[in-house]
Amino acid sequence: MTTTTLPQTPHRDTVIPDALLREHARRIRGHVARMCANPEGGHLGGSVSMAEILATLYHAELRIDPSSPKAPDRDVLVLSKGHGALGLYAALAGRGFFPEELLTGYGSPDSPLTAHPNPALPGVEMPTGSLGHGLALGVGTALDFRLSGADRRCFVVLGDGELQEGSVWEAAMMASALRLGRLVAVVDANGLQITGPVTAAMGEPCLTDRWRGFGWAVHEVDGHDPAELRAAFATVPRADGLPTVVIARTVKGRGFPQVEGQARSHYARLTDRQVKRALRVLDDEQQRSAAL
Repeated sequence: MTTTTLPQTPHRDTVIPDALLREHARRIRGHVARMCANPEGGHLGGSVSMAEILATLYHAELRIDPSSPKAPDRDVLVLSKGHGALGLYAALAGRGFFPEELLTGYGSPDSPLTAHPNPALPGVEMPTGSLGHGLALGVGTALDFRLSGADRRCFVVLGDGELQEGSVWEAAMMASALRLGRLVAVVDANGLQITGPVTAAMGEPCLTDRWRGFGWAVHEVDGHDPAELRAAFATVPRADGLPTVVIARTVKGRGFPQVEGQARSHYARLTDRQVKRALRVLDDEQQRSAAL
């Protein structure tokens, strides 16, 4: 994949082109491919399906400062689907929280880049990965913001398979009852979980109706389109105090044709040849975008 130096966005009020956000997403995918080439492999499919979500949040939406990761006025992102840690690490490195060179050590015994988010790393807010807990953490965080009078927002990224956990809906009910208008749930709805289609496990869910029934403001968007993501995020905080959910329709394994849209992309150990092929595909996509 061609290496380019991308500008850093100082805060959420700075407008950057959607094409640049797509390039950040491609870089996230490239880093994930390289990390999955270590001897242990890694969670590929769910890390790359949310690449545009992470790129849009970290480069266009979140009020954060990589030079001060614990800044008291920062927005907070909780990656509830903690098995997507590779995508989070790539996004944080691309945003300047730590050197991108650190990513090359993923999977080695002395690396701080663990399989699920490690809060010892700058920019990682909470350890997650036991599915179903992240939204409750977000509820507590958003409630803290309100009680302290802080102008801050909390984003929680979940997987659609994760929504089978009852604790998600307990937290959703509480967020609505408390009118936590600074809380945003982003569902990476790629339609697959480790055992196959989400619908095979729990039937055909109508996520829009379900979240609306729990008292949330609902946006359903193309999760690979930064413009649609930004438009949904721009509605927060809401004057009526409703929490917001963005159902982002995505493709598991997006950008990796050999496993795109397949459950087997969930966890992969890539060979050097497969990584080179993946990077070529990403390069071709970059060139097509540049020609438009």
